Amino acid sequence: MSSGKLAAVALVSALGVTTLAACGGNTAADGSGTGGKTAGKTVTLVSHDSFSASKEVLAAFTKQTGYTVKVLKSGDAGAAVNKEILTKGSPQGDVFFGVDNTLLSRALDNGIFTPYEAKGLDRIPGALQLDKAEHRVTPIDTGDVCVNYDKAYFEGRKLAPPKTFDDLAKPAYKDLLVVENPERSSPGLGFLLGTAARYGDDGWADYWKKLKVNGVKTVDSWELAYNQEFSGSAGGKKAKGDRPLVVSYASSPPVEVLYADPRPKTAPTGVSTGTCFRQTEFAGLLQGARNPEGGKALLDFLISKKFQDDMPLQMFVNPVAKDATLPALFTEHGAVVDKPETMDPKKIADHRDPWIQQWTSLVLK
Repeated sequence: MSSGKLAAVALVSALGVTTLAACGGNTAADGSGTGGKTAGKTVTLVSHDSFSASKEVLAAFTKQTGYTVKVLKSGDAGAAVNKEILTKGSPQGDVFFGVDNTLLSRALDNGIFTPYEAKGLDRIPGALQLDKAEHRVTPIDTGDVCVNYDKAYFEGRKLAPPKTFDDLAKPAYKDLLVVENPERSSPGLGFLLGTAARYGDDGWADYWKKLKVNGVKTVDSWELAYNQEFSGSAGGKKAKGDRPLVVSYASSPPVEVLYADPRPKTAPTGVSTGTCFRQTEFAGLLQGARNPEGGKALLDFLISKKFQDDMPLQMFVNPVAKDATLPALFTEHGAVVDKPETMDPKKIADHRDPWIQQWTSLVLK
């Protein structure tokens, strides 16, 4: 989900501005045949750094609508949302993708989106439609923030990997866990919210005191935690990371398989499924969009079966559409989280900032 919501894909994603144009002689919606080169035929998607889609799928969108997609990557999810708040009414693009349930209230309270009910929304479970009264945002994917473990480390020591939040505070796992700062990292925030959901308003702080005594290490970003400190990832091995436990995603193991050469039969990392917090990502039409019709067409497409089927191995997240199909590699090596921790967005909105401040004073000082 980078230190944005979908940091796992940062293993293979490049940063910056990318124009993803359709290939070949596509016909624009007005029949001009010039596709994205026609004035008004470019639709700009603003996202966190982890957005990815196959060229073939985006080409299909251009063929279908005449619009060419330009992707403007805008940093971590939190930073990207803040940029849109600062440019409210004069946005960087037409559609924003990547605000999740941990940050949703911030975006909605600042009024950066224009309501639009996307076509095909009936294929998405109502429980994921957190703004279904106004349709300012559309659910696109879900993912689970979970502790990942280095299988070789635990097998070599004949030590069972931790399964739950409680396990992480046990002496057997002292000095093994690295987490991300929730003020700067989306998975770090997800993990903090997971502990608050698990232990309650009065218990989460005591839990973090136990983690601190047990030697938890904190870094600013997912990239540092996963690709530098974590001994189980390809990047961590090269960097000689010495922490066999890391806050990442339930979908991180398939990444380690997909991009390994040669591919292993089993993933080198596992998931502690009793440490997970469920995130849902949304997209919305930006207020003041220069191409609102193109933006609406793109929102429709983001929940289409074609895009939803493409998404798992592009961004390593779960599609929200009921008719979407998960690829075998994703299901074979990713973890199924049956009972993730969750939290009402209103409660997140009320407590997020004070909890982060309290966490900082507990863990970093």
